[in-house]
Amino acid sequence: MGIQTWLFLALASGFAGFVDAVAGGGGLVQLPALLIGLSDKPIPLILGTNKVPSIFGTSSAAVSYFKKVRPDLRLTSYMAIPAFIGSASGARLAASFPKEIFRPLIVVLLICVALYTWKKPELGMNERLRFSEKKRHLIVAGLGLTIGFYDGIFGPGTGTFLVFLLVGLVGYAFLKASATAKLVNISTNFGAILSFQFTGHIWWRLGLILALANVTGAIIGSRLAIRGGSPLVRKVFLLVTTILIAKVGYDWLAR
Repeated sequence: MGIQTWLFLALASGFAGFVDAVAGGGGLVQLPALLIGLSDKPIPLILGTNKVPSIFGTSSAAVSYFKKVRPDLRLTSYMAIPAFIGSASGARLAASFPKEIFRPLIVVLLICVALYTWKKPELGMNERLRFSEKKRHLIVAGLGLTIGFYDGIFGPGTGTFLVFLLVGLVGYAFLKASATAKLVNISTNFGAILSFQFTGHIWWRLGLILALANVTGAIIGSRLAIRGGSPLVRKVFLLVTTILIAKVGYDWLAR
């Protein structure tokens, strides 16, 4: 690759880390950039390499959040372990599964997410937990398995869906939901990396270089989110969701 491509991918990865740390949706930036920069490479290699900067950036954001926002680690583990299993399983099928099946469904779901969040300005401003503890654990386990599978096989919008479901279904405030989503996202990224590594579909040198940029963006984004609290995370969440709708919708219609 030329130096221009390296710089383009590094800048995109840094911005992806920033966006993902605040409200999820970093794949909206990073994956399309890799598809452009590595247009001559096989799709599984691009998907596998994409997970390397993602896991480093998400991990650094999680550390920053953990210093100020303490997630419920028990609930997080109930969600993260099934998410790991789902992601590893999805990544095994990533090369053969037709991605076109997802696009129209994702557009509809994201529109519903954006409208619901926009029409309820009080949503996620304060923590209002729903269900009994046991039922919450069962719910997040099912959500983790489903979203983990989606992240392994396709990916865009994973962080967005995690944050929304933790807010809208579980009852978390946006800031705590974003912190929890980071821990679950580490699990999905790790599961996918293991699967892609087994098939040799990770370009480690590029992935690790992009990880430096992603971590930088993630640290800045997480600190900004902590400073701005749930109101800021909600605004960025709505912005990222809207852009994600436009991007996935455009890709679907362009095919």
